[in-house]
Amino acid sequence: MLREFETTFILQPEITEEGAKAINERLDSILERHGAHRLLCDDDGKRRLAFEIQHFQKGHYFTLHYFDGGKVVPELERALRLDESVLRFLTVRVADEVGDVEERKRLAAEEEKLRAERAAERAALEAQEARDREANGGRDRDDDRDPDRDRDRDRDRDDRGRGRERDDDASDEDEEE
Repeated sequence: MLREFETTFILQPEITEEGAKAINERLDSILERHGAHRLLCDDDGKRRLAFEIQHFQKGHYFTLHYFDGGKVVPELERALRLDESVLRFLTVRVADEVGDVEERKRLAAEEEKLRAERAAERAALEAQEARDREANGGRDRDDDRDPDRDRDRDRDRDDRGRGRERDDDASDEDEEE
């Protein structure tokens, strides 16, 4: 009985493309060695972490989809645990029993092709943004914001909120009399 699994792992943000490719190839070889069927490996890119992990605030996310009876999962997790560039990982059983394996493989191949196209578009957009930043002297859009103005705005907003509370309390006292 084949089950569908999904292993999501987060790599250190400084890892090179070659390093990430080597880790993915190592995981693919483990899947192949244990007779599991790899569906796709989704590169979700670099994202900000919800909380700091090993002094990193960002991480490079990958999601590996595969079929197996369940015997390859401990071996994959062991490989991820031993790799120093892996910050976190999580394996989830997506489906208890896969009906049409060939159809699922075909759908996964189409999805991987679509995601590769999106990744190429995203890379082109990021390259354009980098060129725009260089043209602006290396400044981001947020670099020209005045932190004092933001602080003053927040203080004024807080003062208005407190003033409303005091006005509400005063009107409550008037009603009681």
